[in-house]
Parts: sequence; C-alpha cells; structure tokens
Amino acid sequence: MSSSPTPSERSKADEELKAREAAEQATLPYKWTQTIADLDVTVPVPANIKSRDLDIKLTKAKLKVAIKGQSSIIDGDLPHPIHVDESTWTLETVPSGKEVSIHLDKVNKMEWWAHVITSAPKIDTSKISPENSKLSDLDGETRSMVEKMMYDQRQKELGKPTSDEQKKMDLLAQFQKQHPEMDFSNAKIG
Repeated sequence: MSSSPTPSERSKADEELKAREAAEQATLPYKWTQTIADLDVTVPVPANIKSRDLDIKLTKAKLKVAIKGQSSIIDGDLPHPIHVDESTWTLETVPSGKEVSIHLDKVNKMEWWAHVITSAPKIDTSKISPENSKLSDLDGETRSMVEKMMYDQRQKELGKPTSDEQKKMDLLAQFQKQHPEMDFSNAKIG
C-alpha cells in the first residue's frame, strides 16, 4: 500500500506552495526574475532619488542596495557567485517613480537560484519551467552535446542503438573483419 499523494493532492500541495511563495516574495522590497544564466532585480525607490543618493555594492558574493543615510533595502550574501565585471545596475524612471535595475551575471550558468540573497525566503527551484531555447542559441560544444542527446533519445524510442552503442558495434564489426580466424559467437557488447 503506497502512501504517495494522489495527483489531485499533489496539485493542491503545489498550489499551496505556489501561493505561499508568492506571498513571501510579495513582502520583499524588490522584484526579481532569472534565466539559467542571469538574474535581474528591480528595487522601487522614490522619484526624487538621483544615482548619487544611492549606495550600491556588487561583489562576487554580496549585494547591497541602499539610499544613503537610510537602512539598506537589500544587504546580504548571494547564494552563488556572480561575474562582477558583467553585472550592472542602473537607475530608471518608471510610471510609478524610479527603480534601481540590477543585472547579475551568474558564474554557474547551469543552476537556478532559490533566492537573491541568502536571508530572503526561498522559492522551489524544482518547479521552474525554463523558457524554450533554440539550438542555435547554444555554443558549439553544448549544441553538439544536446544534438547527440536528442539523437540518442530518438534512437531509444525507435528501439535502435544509441550513437555510443552504434560506435561499439561498428568497432566490433571492423575488428571481426580484421580477425576472421576468431570466434565472436559469444561476444557481448556492453
């Protein structure tokens, strides 16, 4: 007898988690979004603020955003390192006033962040569904690896050998041709 939740119970739990996460994120003094490669934070500030009124520090492992003379809006450790030279901030005018727009370039471009700073509430990164990307967006090495994985997946679905299995079979066939005197009737490819 299995005690795993039914699909409707799982769906309800996911909805409750999503609602709790949304409520926690709504209490933060900033909004944030991310892709697998970078993270963007927007911090609303009063319309009369100028960039010289801001105290913003981006380091490999920390982020601080404050209005000079006031307590910090964001001040904490990043959960993962960033490329400081590729990360930026700007002060922008928006319909509601102004906002600080921060772009963080992730060092590890293969992981989702659960939060912007470690003291903030986490989101469940296992529920993130990444945007579809095109093969042409990938660098050459990654692209060839993904294409090989896609080919191998199609081959498996068709019950045919993967590229690695085919390579082994080709090597064995070549070896058999070169050594007709050997008995390969019990040869296993593995």
